[in-house]
Amino acid sequence: MSTLQRLREWLTTLLILLLPFHALFVTFGTKVLFGQDLPPSVILALWKDVLLAVILGLSILEILGASKKFAVDLLDILVGILILLAVVLGFVLHEARGPFLLGFRYDFLPLVAFLLLRRASWSDAFGARLMKGVPIVAGVIALIALVSFFLPLSVFRALGYSSLHSLYVPNGPLAPYQQIGESMIRRVQGTMSGPNQLGIWLLIPLGMLLSSFVVKRGDEKGDSCSRYLRPPDPNRRIVRAGCIPCLLCLLLFLALLLTFSRAAWLAAAVMTAVAFSRRFSAKKFKRFFVWGGLSVVGVFVIAAVIFPQVVFRLSSTRGHLERPIEAIALMAHHPLGMGLGTAGPASNRFNEPCVFLRPQDDPSWAKSQPSLCVFVGPKQVQPTDHVCSCPFLPENWYLQIGVELGVVGMVLFVVLVVMVLRRLGMNNEQWTMDNGSRNYPLSIIHYPFIFAVFLSFLGISIAALFLHAWEDAAVAYAGWILVAAALPVFGCHKNAEAR
Repeated sequence: MSTLQRLREWLTTLLILLLPFHALFVTFGTKVLFGQDLPPSVILALWKDVLLAVILGLSILEILGASKKFAVDLLDILVGILILLAVVLGFVLHEARGPFLLGFRYDFLPLVAFLLLRRASWSDAFGARLMKGVPIVAGVIALIALVSFFLPLSVFRALGYSSLHSLYVPNGPLAPYQQIGESMIRRVQGTMSGPNQLGIWLLIPLGMLLSSFVVKRGDEKGDSCSRYLRPPDPNRRIVRAGCIPCLLCLLLFLALLLTFSRAAWLAAAVMTAVAFSRRFSAKKFKRFFVWGGLSVVGVFVIAAVIFPQVVFRLSSTRGHLERPIEAIALMAHHPLGMGLGTAGPASNRFNEPCVFLRPQDDPSWAKSQPSLCVFVGPKQVQPTDHVCSCPFLPENWYLQIGVELGVVGMVLFVVLVVMVLRRLGMNNEQWTMDNGSRNYPLSIIHYPFIFAVFLSFLGISIAALFLHAWEDAAVAYAGWILVAAALPVFGCHKNAEAR
């Protein structure tokens, strides 16, 4: 392994392990350096982008110095067409530079990192470090989230958070937590910027823990090509997990529960079912699936009866139904797209913060924030001197891409996700990648790290049906970097020096 590769892998590991602490670090750092009740410092927030730029720069140097021939596959083509489509559409629409650049940062910067980093070399040690380090970091974050469920607001204020909960204000500090609209119950967010962001990020370590439970230890050993060529062993059983992985898994599930992110719950359930389906025989898995499904349904029914305001959350559910319909209507009127930054998290930065209340809700609490746009039903009640320009959040990442890049852009992005899942999740099939000298058939599912990436990407892709799952850097950067390491363009490398 070259010094350049070793440095890049350690910096990448550092980036992935520190990303979930980003929101807490920037919030607390802003208070210490600049004062209370200020928006997150842009200078502090750029640390992750600077570190990513260094990693990409090292990968470019490594690629230029390698003797591998240039290769392009379907994943590269799909990403390239999406970027070209965004640039052409922005030029045709004469889109403003700010929304375009911010939209590009959310939609395409992780994909650019994916394109570059899948052309770099990745050692087994990189995957092994993350398989151990990410779940430990997740355990710490989950523990912080559980403790924060009981902390008073004064503690959050001391860390630099806002005095208002449940609100995103572009020119103010982060909210300390969110509350379920129909109750006073908190939704924990740990060290991250919101409960949904925490719930979705936890899918990454959850995938690693599930993979370590169901994939036999030792599958990752051997040279980097023979591990893929090993045929499946029908007699393999589920690995007995140690106390620490089980404790970490328990912490993760408790934190997931208290995020009250139903999209993350659904994604975690699907990931768990898929993971154990690969280890059980069809008969055993059918029994497990039936009894497990009945148990989940029973718990859901009991919870719905006892805590209907928590499970159903009518205002939130209504938004998850209405906003995708609005996005589809916009796509019908603008089938070629409206340009980057017109929907999703980027639109938050260039529009006013808006709160939508039910007709029976009392909006008087918002008078202390006169710049906050408040709607009761369809009527704007605050402020009264102008009509508010609200951000458009489709509550669906695929529809967000559709609003920004049109029907063609959404279809291309869906195809990209499906192709990534297909290549990561191949089990009985074998596929071939060129490593520059000869082809090796790969049966990927027998490598724990790649199976973990498959599970995590599957969970995030499911959550993206209901949320802007790729908006948070901790999810987007880590998710696509892991996919890049799991799906290299040049396949496996039989290189003695790299061992």
